[in-house]
Amino acid sequence: MDTPVIAIVGPTAAGKTDAALDLAERLGGEIINADALQVYRGFDIGTAKPSAEERARVPHHLVDILDPTERYSAGEFARRARVAIDDIRSRHRVPLVVGGSGLYIRALFEGLSPVPPGDETVRRQLRDRLADEGLPVMLEELRALDPEGADRLPAGDTQRILRALEVVLVSGEPLSSWVARRPFGAHPLEGLKIGLTLPRAVLYDRIARRTQRMVASGWVGEVRGILASGVPRDSPAFQAIGYRQLVRHVEGTCSLDEAVSEIVQATRRFAKRQLTWFRREPSLHWLPANELAAHVFQMFSTRLVRDLGGSHGETQH
Repeated sequence: MDTPVIAIVGPTAAGKTDAALDLAERLGGEIINADALQVYRGFDIGTAKPSAEERARVPHHLVDILDPTERYSAGEFARRARVAIDDIRSRHRVPLVVGGSGLYIRALFEGLSPVPPGDETVRRQLRDRLADEGLPVMLEELRALDPEGADRLPAGDTQRILRALEVVLVSGEPLSSWVARRPFGAHPLEGLKIGLTLPRAVLYDRIARRTQRMVASGWVGEVRGILASGVPRDSPAFQAIGYRQLVRHVEGTCSLDEAVSEIVQATRRFAKRQLTWFRREPSLHWLPANELAAHVFQMFSTRLVRDLGGSHGETQH
């Protein structure tokens, strides 16, 4: 039997990186990044990208693989992740998929339903409207046309808001409905999916403290360097929470304290959306972050993982 895949998911700042490193070292595993923004070169501090020391401890895949202007998608992630899984398994090691993007995890394990292709004319019209009307107006329109989809998107995620509007305008059907369909002909990937849980107050405190650490570690300087290198402000990589706010600070339109406060609030809202998504996912085991390695290591030791793919039930949060 192939070595089982373990997915470690949960909200931002829940401790996924530390827990995954500990587990990977115990099991002889390698980590596959399932974060939508750690793929971008140069966007390091604000994406909480694993450090050089952490990557030296455990091999990482799908980190620093794209330029900031390149687009990334759940489908592209799933394709690349399956290649990485095969590579890791070929060396008799354990693949650990780690990240907070629920759609990416779903795409990997279940596949995605086909979504209408892009329409260049509609896309150009939406870009023109964005310049004239602003993103908040576009988001309100999306809320009217696809409320479920709009609720899952960060308020400043220009790329995904416009794409969701494009889909509903082209097809007459919300993107959330397309995504919810079970894909035809997909080959599900068996694995153990674990969600890390923390009390809400503890999670919010960790978000605030992590944001302060990022700023103290040179986040503002990183943003200045990115802008100085010529990366356009509308690049996909700039959709990462915090970078938009710090661009405004660097350009002198808000103070650092104001930017940090906005980052903390936006990150909290993002964490809430992540939890909402993952609580709807089937066959997801919830564990406290500090118990992950011990629980999973015991499962491997007793060979319970051998029977994945239907023998375990869902553990309630």
